[in-house]
Amino acid sequence: MTLDGETFVQRFLLHVLPKGLMRIRHYGFLANRCRRDKLARIRRALAAPPAPTSEENTDFATPDYPCPKCRRGRLLVIGMLVPGAQMQMAPG
Repeated sequence: MTLDGETFVQRFLLHVLPKGLMRIRHYGFLANRCRRDKLARIRRALAAPPAPTSEENTDFATPDYPCPKCRRGRLLVIGMLVPGAQMQMAPG
């Protein structure tokens, strides 16, 4: 899209907040203050598996993903799609 200078500045200034106002990025259950507790409650209510902790292995080479349908089986990642790159196959 090509814009003239005046139109560009008008559209750009739509994203600038007036002085004294603060941008709210996360609110509700994503607010920093209670995010961990609220997400844990939401996971329990949905019977979803608990969030991985920092001690758990989050490497994509050895994933441990539950089946989204039965929640008992495990999914195995055999490759990853990265924009603009060839697919990387997992060893094995």
